[in-house]
Amino acid sequence: MTTRRRSAAVAVAAVVLVAGLVGTGPGAVYAGDAPAPAAPVPAATVPAPTPAPASDGFAQLTPAVTRRLDAAIEKVLAEAKIPGVIVAVSAPGKGDYVRSFGIADKATGAPMTPNLNMRIGSVTKTFTVTALLELVDEGKVGLDDPIGKYIDGVPNGDRITLRELAGMRSGLFNYSADEDFYKALTSNPDRPFTPQELLGYSFKHPVLFEPNAEFYYCNTNLILLGLVVEKVSGVPLDRFIDREVVEPAGLKHTVFPTGPGFPSPHAHGYTNQTASGKVEDSTDWDPSWAWAAGAMISDLPDLRSWAKTLATGTLLTPATQAQRLDVVDALPGTGYGLGIFNVQGWIGHNGSLPGYGSLVLYLPESKATLVVLVNTDIGYQGQEPSTLFGEAITKIVTPGRIYTLPAQPAS
Repeated sequence: MTTRRRSAAVAVAAVVLVAGLVGTGPGAVYAGDAPAPAAPVPAATVPAPTPAPASDGFAQLTPAVTRRLDAAIEKVLAEAKIPGVIVAVSAPGKGDYVRSFGIADKATGAPMTPNLNMRIGSVTKTFTVTALLELVDEGKVGLDDPIGKYIDGVPNGDRITLRELAGMRSGLFNYSADEDFYKALTSNPDRPFTPQELLGYSFKHPVLFEPNAEFYYCNTNLILLGLVVEKVSGVPLDRFIDREVVEPAGLKHTVFPTGPGFPSPHAHGYTNQTASGKVEDSTDWDPSWAWAAGAMISDLPDLRSWAKTLATGTLLTPATQAQRLDVVDALPGTGYGLGIFNVQGWIGHNGSLPGYGSLVLYLPESKATLVVLVNTDIGYQGQEPSTLFGEAITKIVTPGRIYTLPAQPAS
């Protein structure tokens, strides 16, 4: 997520720092009060007329469609001044489109390639909530348990449930929207934060609304859920997710870092969420400030696989997966379930944190997968980079299911 101050509602996106303009790990994780969403800003116009969709709504990835995708992605890259992007879109029987564009490192001019590791921001939330739901399936926690049963000192902790935390309906203040937190992070982005420090930035603020009264994208919720997973399992969150989520899902290059280390090869990330406001290289910033809400790293092959695992519930019982996918209205055209969204039928999550953005989606009716990875979080006309690409791509491959997230006004 980005660090420009932003208002709260979108936030099915990344892990934004403070209330930001573009923002975790949530797509962008926006903070602040939740005003009425502004009108969406369309992505770059696609050159040719939209082809008639296939019977299942997903276009055949013919050479002509491939050329249109290339042109649309290159147009967004140029207009939004995005350094580089990796894209994969596919559906059974329709073909496979895998491309990279632009550069991975401004200093050397090294090109972006499809094999690079990337920080995934708020897509981390899908892993944390999956870990929690596995404990639900084991009968070790209940979604309607109050958070106060596990963690002391939470405002309204006797009434906020784990379900409301996972569904972004707790009413707690987003720690990444706190001015002191933002100053602490941008003044020394190499410093580590503990989960307790992050909660401290949130809990000094009054609650924003009663539990379950509204939708408000909030990283604080995921920090609490991460602590629940640790307490109930008796295992550090990074180890639990690796053992119980990443390995069973068959992911080979997905890690939950416990420091700034970044597996090679990786792309450099660029952000203007800095103390100076100038664009800087944020590749090696310590991601502990995002922890359970947005710290993870992955690559294109793993995320293509994870998109389907997440949306189809491979690691969960059907009953628990059904609860996860039981979305409530969050924004126009967008529903949010338990750590997952549904945007015009596309199920998954986006992510954004300083220097990086991600989009991991699955369309059940076509069994289609869409993954976008970018090495900046700097928005364009109020939109996340991943949203710009997601919209441009889906206008071509699923014109009846266009991925859009409404832009939010800066606060």
